[in-house]
Amino acid sequence: MDSNLKAGFLGGTFFSTVLGIHTEQLIATIVCAAIGAIVSFIVSLLLNILWKKIIQK
Repeated sequence: MDSNLKAGFLGGTFFSTVLGIHTEQLIATIVCAAIGAIVSFIVSLLLNILWKKIIQK
């Protein structure tokens, strides 16, 4: 495949995807990702504390 053809294909795909995403969907995605990351971090901390307590017994 020619590099110009690849660039055109990838650029067209990217911009058609970007134009199809609405602001509300983007904000909802960002909020859900942030909540998921926070929950994952908290669960990791709690499991780490629990694991250390189990090992100490």
